[in-house]
Amino acid sequence: MKIETAPDLAFFVLLAKSGSMTATARELGVTPPAVTKRLSLMEQKLGVRLVNRTTRRISLTNEGETYLAQASQILHQIREMEESVASGRAAPKGLLRVNATPGFGRTHIAPILSRFAHAYPEVEVELHLTDRPISLVEEAYDLAIRFGELPDTRLTARKLMSNRRFLCASPAYLKKAGEPQKPAELHHHRCILHRQNDDVYGTWRIQKGKTVELVKVRGAVSSNDGDVVMNWALDGHGIVQRSEWDAAKYLQSGRLKEVMTDYSLPDADLYLYYLSRSNLPAKVRAFIDFIVEEFRGRA
Repeated sequence: MKIETAPDLAFFVLLAKSGSMTATARELGVTPPAVTKRLSLMEQKLGVRLVNRTTRRISLTNEGETYLAQASQILHQIREMEESVASGRAAPKGLLRVNATPGFGRTHIAPILSRFAHAYPEVEVELHLTDRPISLVEEAYDLAIRFGELPDTRLTARKLMSNRRFLCASPAYLKKAGEPQKPAELHHHRCILHRQNDDVYGTWRIQKGKTVELVKVRGAVSSNDGDVVMNWALDGHGIVQRSEWDAAKYLQSGRLKEVMTDYSLPDADLYLYYLSRSNLPAKVRAFIDFIVEEFRGRA
């Protein structure tokens, strides 16, 4: 395709969107006869009729529909190319909206964003902490940092850190109640429940090899806050599901002990999510590079 053809593509897309010669002329700041003449020249050059004309409205022929679809695609590719070239020169600036979970966001993401804001003073950083599932598209977030995979094909997922989950409890609780060896034994234990997102409340998914068991557990305490749940486990209230990231220091110090080590729970790997597009804004690309480097080599 010759470069000078692109204006014809843009003209035809506008004509199809406007739906009339008069509206197209008004948009271009020319007379309706000028629009009619330009369309006729395009049709002569292509050797096909693109538009069925009436006194007030136009409709596309089959050839016109084909031309419109391909013209729209080509123009989109041109815009992406231009954005790619421009973003390579652009300095990161503007509003960056980030979403994360409350506990992890407060203790780990906020400090990272603080360092990022110092490094890129022209970027305005906005951090929202929510437990509920969010939509980047509908709520206009640039990025989200979440444990576990999100079922949204419109997003790109970048794994920041592996994070194994397991069952654990304080030595004081295990001394009093005994240590479970199999999933069925959890029915006789007090379990600390973390009310999180859309997880089935009070049901734990426990696996050994290819065998998966869904175990209904009960407990006297529950919370939607991970830090509260962790503190209750340390206080000896029962068995809890935690991850390496949260519990590693307590396992090392002996304040918590892992139980049922022959079994596994679904991983809670940490992911960075952002909208799938070939040319990211400079502010988003800069933050992705920044946070990936921050997590490089972590657990």
